Amino acid sequence: MADPTFEEIAATLYSGPPDAFVASRKARARSVDDRELASRILALRKPSVAAWVVNVFAQERAGQLGEALQLAAELREAQDDLDAPALAKLGRERRALTRRLAEMAAELAGSRGERITPATRDAVEGSISAAFFDPAAAGAVASGRLVRTIEPTASPDDIRDAVAGEISVLESVPQRPPDELQARRARREAERLLATAEKEQTAAERELEKRDAALRDLQDSATELADRVSELEAELARARAEAARVGEDLPPAKERRADAAKRAETAADAADRARRAVDAL
Repeated sequence: MADPTFEEIAATLYSGPPDAFVASRKARARSVDDRELASRILALRKPSVAAWVVNVFAQERAGQLGEALQLAAELREAQDDLDAPALAKLGRERRALTRRLAEMAAELAGSRGERITPATRDAVEGSISAAFFDPAAAGAVASGRLVRTIEPTASPDDIRDAVAGEISVLESVPQRPPDELQARRARREAERLLATAEKEQTAAERELEKRDAALRDLQDSATELADRVSELEAELARARAEAARVGEDLPPAKERRADAAKRAETAADAADRARRAVDAL
């Protein structure tokens, strides 16, 4: 059986009882034959209480933490394709998951007899939040060898300084195979295009409904106007026929009127002569 590595020894020490860290470190250094390794063990800094809480959770709940960090990696990858409302929802879900993991870590540490203050729990939550946003911080948290907690705004040097030993590739958040990532990206792009197409289809169908209604109104108006034109044309035809009849009757009527006027003039002359004759008697 191979001897434990420095990182394995450090992980064991950093998840042990905080009050016994110094004594455990000295005893472990004495138990190894390699002087250089013993010196590195003795140089290990005592972790803060919050870092110890994270280390205990990372080692005793490695599977659960690993799944959360894997999900965080996938969310980081997916967020470039999300719109503002989806990003806001993602942020709320990520904060809720961070808070839940921090509470679980605090409960686990509390079961070991350690008093966890609200400030300590907040520091634990900050480290888990940093792991959700930064792959390097995720590797540091998953290592179980934090000396101090990590802020979400920590620089690469800050993260490096917060961990005892190296952060190997194996401790980083596992990535999906390139072909699977490509398939996921292709699916997200296809889903985005589908959503856009469905949105455009809905808008086009609504526009079509509006145009259909407008066309029906115009067709109804055209029918009404055509009926009115037919009525007016029939009325015009009747008026023209009446005008033609009157035009035909007008010359004879004029002649009859002239004859009547002539007879009236003759009768007036006769009456005038008769009056004068009467007056002469």
